[in-house]
Amino acid sequence: MNFQRVCILGSTGSIGCSTLDVIARHPEKMAVYALSAQTRMRELAQQALVHQPKVVVVPDGEAAKRFIAEFGSTLTLPEIRLGEAGLIETASDDQVDTVMAAIVGAACLAPVLAAAKSAKRILLANKEALVTAGALFMETVRQSNASLIPIDSEHNAIFQCLPEDCRQQIHSTQPPASIRRLLLTASGGPFRTTSLDSLPSVTPEQACAHPNWSMGKKISVDSATMLNKGLEVIEAHWLFAMPADKIDVVIHPQSLIHSMVEYVDGSVLAQLGQPDMRTSIAYGLGFPDRIDSGVGALGLTALGRLDFEEPNFERFPCLKLSYDALRTSHAACITLNAANEVAVDQFLQRKIAYLDIPRIIANSIDKISGMNTPELSSLDSVLGVDEASRAIAREFCHTVA
Repeated sequence: MNFQRVCILGSTGSIGCSTLDVIARHPEKMAVYALSAQTRMRELAQQALVHQPKVVVVPDGEAAKRFIAEFGSTLTLPEIRLGEAGLIETASDDQVDTVMAAIVGAACLAPVLAAAKSAKRILLANKEALVTAGALFMETVRQSNASLIPIDSEHNAIFQCLPEDCRQQIHSTQPPASIRRLLLTASGGPFRTTSLDSLPSVTPEQACAHPNWSMGKKISVDSATMLNKGLEVIEAHWLFAMPADKIDVVIHPQSLIHSMVEYVDGSVLAQLGQPDMRTSIAYGLGFPDRIDSGVGALGLTALGRLDFEEPNFERFPCLKLSYDALRTSHAACITLNAANEVAVDQFLQRKIAYLDIPRIIANSIDKISGMNTPELSSLDSVLGVDEASRAIAREFCHTVA
């Protein structure tokens, strides 16, 4: 494995912090070249003091002033780049070998496309690049021959279970003939066994109390509704060239099997591990070698059992909406993601009820599907549909509030 200079887009989030932890374990193999953050300048400064990047990217001049004040050291100040232009410049920087794309939301689209155009090794931990711009992103990866490794635990697990030639070349437009289906596992979240009658009164605190993972509020709500799993179905479609009817979701409450691949001969390969993102991060950083992640051994005998069940679409309507969107159109997938972000934000602010989330998504998809949307062959066209979808969702939020 050649020495890697790593750019972490979104270094103060959970993925970014875990990536720094793995990198620090292998100073002979990799080093931090660049870090970026949106709001947490104190945390970014602390990371810069420890890992000494050459570049940091912050949103604007005011953030740069806060970073400099927090840095407060005699050590050499890293070069400070600003805004989206700074993210794009850094993701395509000649000094960067590997880009960890961990910025949440549409803000990651332009820099991750720039990384793809520059043929970087991309460790993809951002959903929007595939959910909203899957065709554009994957075509850019193919044209530039960039290296792409998914970091979400489910897609990373599938990647690990693929035949070797598929892992080396994830850019194919056709699924391997040897694969019957992909099996994405899901914990079922906090409401897996909750009575359906109690769902209308669910609070944000209850929705954010995930039984297995420690995550941010938005992704915790997405796990509760299983919208996150629906987005992962769409991601798997683009990553592995799989149609919707060959991607199944299986509820697995222990969260130890991260996903599976079923082959035409009946064999099922599964990837197991602790619920710790450092496993997939280390796999991406080390690929094709395996390197220490800092994750402990898996105690299967202590656990004693592994359970599986089918998801109930009545309990998880957002999952059904995701399959429907994938089968409908690219614009419907963009709207699914955008409307969900708007609805979850309103739910966390207690302005709408928990079950209003799927209603707002469904209404938004219906409305956008009835409009003449442009051909989604550019980032601007994708962002245009995204913004229109958000406006529609905000309007529906007002009607249910």
